[in-house]
Amino acid sequence: MSQTQATAKYHLVDFSEIPGTECPCGSARRAFADVESYPGTIHVTDISADAKLHYHKRLTETYYFLECDEDAQMQLDDELIPVRPGQCIMIPPGTRHRAVGKMKVLIVVLPKFDPEDEWLD
Repeated sequence: MSQTQATAKYHLVDFSEIPGTECPCGSARRAFADVESYPGTIHVTDISADAKLHYHKRLTETYYFLECDEDAQMQLDDELIPVRPGQCIMIPPGTRHRAVGKMKVLIVVLPKFDPEDEWLD
């Protein structure tokens, strides 16, 4: 069986059972890529202190901040904005972004995450 437990009406995933995948941000645990009827993916990402500035040409990412250092920020193009747990930010395609500081985020990606659409400057 895949990373989700499926029934006729719903899909359940346990993020603790999904192995982390290295990414420009740190380590991402990605769910629902294998669910054809779901239009996106959900990630729980542990962001390292040295996250890399990157962008997507097609993907929209919505970050919900679960845990953050007190001085955590998001770089969005040339702007740095402070963030804290409980906040959420939508990042449209073409926006260069990176997290500054250690944090844990829930990321909703639409359409489904595609590693070929991850561009570094």
